[in-house]
Amino acid sequence: MRLGINLGYWGAGMDADNLAVAREADRLGYSVCWAAEAYGSDAATVLAFVAAQTERIDVGSAIFQIPARTPAMTAMTAATLDTLSGGRFRLGLGVSGPQVSEGWYGVRFDKPLARTREYVEIIRKAMSRERLTHEGQNWTLPLPDGPGKPLKLTVHPVREYIPLYIAAIGPKNLEQTGEIADGALVLFYDPEHAEETTLSSLRAGREKAGKDLEGFDVVPTVPMALGDDVRALADQFRPYTALYVGGMGSAKQNFYNKLAQRMGYEKEAAEIQEKYLSGDKEGAAAAVPHELIDSTALLGPVERMADRMQAYAGAGVTTLSLTPAGFTLEERLAGLRAGVEALERAGLA
Repeated sequence: MRLGINLGYWGAGMDADNLAVAREADRLGYSVCWAAEAYGSDAATVLAFVAAQTERIDVGSAIFQIPARTPAMTAMTAATLDTLSGGRFRLGLGVSGPQVSEGWYGVRFDKPLARTREYVEIIRKAMSRERLTHEGQNWTLPLPDGPGKPLKLTVHPVREYIPLYIAAIGPKNLEQTGEIADGALVLFYDPEHAEETTLSSLRAGREKAGKDLEGFDVVPTVPMALGDDVRALADQFRPYTALYVGGMGSAKQNFYNKLAQRMGYEKEAAEIQEKYLSGDKEGAAAAVPHELIDSTALLGPVERMADRMQAYAGAGVTTLSLTPAGFTLEERLAGLRAGVEALERAGLA
C-alpha cells in the first residue's frame, strides 16, 4: 500500500504551509499529492505550482469538476500538466454536487453517470491524439452544419497513458468507475464496511470491462491526527464530518448522507442533516457518532495507526491519502512522518 497526501483547497490561509507539506511528502517518498477545487482555488494551477517545486511525487486532481470544463479542455490541461511535471500527473474527475454545478457553473445536475461516461470517452479519444469526433447526448464534436473540423491534440504528454480516476460514492457510480477508470477516489472509507459499500460495486464494474481489481487503484482520503487521546483527536473532525454528511448537496441529494446510512447510521445521518440544514452546525457536529469518525480516520499513536493501516490494506486500499490535522505546520509535518513510520510498522512499506 502506498501513501498519498491530500492538500485540500488552496487559499485558506495555509498556502505556504501546503507547499511545505508537499515538499516534505516528496522527501519522505509519498506516492502522490492531490489538490481539490470547489468554488475557490482551481486544482490545475495549484498542481502546476506544486509540480514545479517537487521532484518525485506525482500530482493529481481530486478532483477536476466535470461541469467546470469541456472534456477537450480537460484533456489539454492533463496533457500540459503531465508534460510540465515530467510525467507525474494523475487525472481525477468528479461531477461535484447539485449546489455547485447549478449554482456556480450553471450546468444542470442531471444524468451525472451518463455525463461522466461521455466525458471520459471524449478525454480518452483526445488524449490518444486521434482526430476528435463525438456524437452524444451532451457533446457533439465538431458541431454540425458549421465551420468546425475534427482536430487532434498538438501537445505530446510524457506518457502515452495518463491514469484516470473518478470520485465515486454511490453504488452505480462506483460500478461505472470500476468499468471505465483506472482508480476510484473515495471518502469515509470504513474497512469493516468496505466490501458492501465500495468493493463489490467496483468489482462488478471491472467484470463488465473483462477485468478484476488487480491494478485498479482504490484511493480513500483519510483524516489523521497524532496523539494519545483518541476521543479528543476525533472531535477535531466533527465539523468536517457534519459538513459532508449534513450539508454537502441538498436534502434530497446528499451522497455522503446516503453512505453513512449504508454504514448503519440511518438515524444519526438524518439527525445530522436536519440540524445542519436548519443552521445548527454545532448541533450537527455534536450529533456525529464517535465511531463514524474513528472508523474512517487514522487517530492515536503510531502503533494504533499501524493497526488501522493493516485494516485498510486488507480492505482493498492501494493508495492511502492522508490529511494530517494540525493548527501549526510542525503538527502537520509530524503527521506526515508518523504516516511513514506507521506504514513501516505495519509491514506495508
